[in-house]
Amino acid sequence: MIRIAVIDDHELIRHGLEYLLHRFDDLKVVLQGAGIGDLRGSDLDHDVLILDLYLSTGEPCVAEIRELSAITRVLVVSASGRPADVLAAIRSGANGYVTKDAPAELIVNAVRTVASGGFYLSAGLADILQNELDSPASEVGPPRLSAREEETLAYIAQGFTHAQIARRMDISKATVDTYVERIRTKLQIGNKAQLTRAALDRLERRHQP
Repeated sequence: MIRIAVIDDHELIRHGLEYLLHRFDDLKVVLQGAGIGDLRGSDLDHDVLILDLYLSTGEPCVAEIRELSAITRVLVVSASGRPADVLAAIRSGANGYVTKDAPAELIVNAVRTVASGGFYLSAGLADILQNELDSPASEVGPPRLSAREEETLAYIAQGFTHAQIARRMDISKATVDTYVERIRTKLQIGNKAQLTRAALDRLERRHQP
């Protein structure tokens, strides 16, 4: 059973998510509230926190994500699909980001993926990421990745497996494995979440003056 906490300042959204998730035998909402204070007053007996990025203050709760991600797995479900918001949330430690207009099954998949230790980015946001990484803009600085390594990194950020990446790039899985090892060596990172954050970090640097 995956235990879920939902924090959103809109009551309708909270009840809607609870109704959606309770349709599945392996998912259960054990806490819901309008603000971070409701969460802090609980015993944190949950596996995944679904968190709205903008609560009643009107400011993105990136500091709260940074704090909470140290003790629980955080899935941001937000109305905002702005790249700056996505970057800020992921860099603060969020384990996934889904927009509120996403299909119901996608949100369910995101919860399960995050609960199992994975990283999830909704397709529309992943497309934005890949388009930016594939753009002809100049390299953001050392360490430099090859074009194929950048492409591989973008697919990893979208949640594709090595086999799926190989099919999309029309290369062997062994070649993808090689690209991933080179990326890890160059960027000095290890797991998938770190690879995804590296892709987002490179995207953010491209937009800096």
